[in-house]
Amino acid sequence: MQHHIDNKIFHIEILTPKQNSEKLDADLEAFAEKYTKVIDAGYIACITDNPMGHLSFQATEVIPELGLPVEPEQLVIHLNTFHTKENLDQILTTAADMGAKYLLTLSGDGSERLSKLTPEALGMDGNTVTSVELLQYINKAYPKTFSCGVAFNPYEPEEHEVERLKRKLDAGAEYIITQPVIGEDPLVAGLKQYGVPVIVDAWMSKKLHLLSECVGYEIPEDTPYDPIDNLGKLQSYYPDYGLYLALLGFKSQYPLLKEVWR
Repeated sequence: MQHHIDNKIFHIEILTPKQNSEKLDADLEAFAEKYTKVIDAGYIACITDNPMGHLSFQATEVIPELGLPVEPEQLVIHLNTFHTKENLDQILTTAADMGAKYLLTLSGDGSERLSKLTPEALGMDGNTVTSVELLQYINKAYPKTFSCGVAFNPYEPEEHEVERLKRKLDAGAEYIITQPVIGEDPLVAGLKQYGVPVIVDAWMSKKLHLLSECVGYEIPEDTPYDPIDNLGKLQSYYPDYGLYLALLGFKSQYPLLKEVWR
């Protein structure tokens, strides 16, 4: 069956409000507006899970609370390993009840305020829970319920990252979303060989230096960068891949998307 996620389409990241927000109503309203825009345009809404370790509301809390529609082929819920087992099951059960189908399983960014899943809690051996164990647990505890994707970081040592990707695919991963890619990358181009849909992350913030941690070297703050130009290039370099838009400016950049897609 052809899934929507296979199509070359925009995956648009939307952050949920932070739990300590001082303007929660306004944040929820802004979330609803972005989500509705993305769904109405036929794109895929990708909802983050405590990005950068900031305690935020879950997609499974915000979407039902706001009475927003769930189009299973247009929603990807991110899920990382920084949860209690009870909380994880709550998220997964609610996601299934909502009719959500796609999850992106990640090791995730933690902070001391967030709990971390343990192998014992998931009934597994080992020292730590990564996206591989999370995937194994979801596929076992919620069989045939979700289609899970995983991340790929082309900035890690190649051998290590490719080996890790193979373990994720063996654990049942059905699609790949890369870390932000600037221009052409042979490693990213080579992901086609695994026979699953690949979505390339296009960094939509002009602040390229924020990627320093991800790429593993310092990017000077004044580095010139044109996100829309990079988006167009990614489209031509990777014509068979979807595009994931991180930190998209909804006022300035979103209206340009219909001209970029071709």
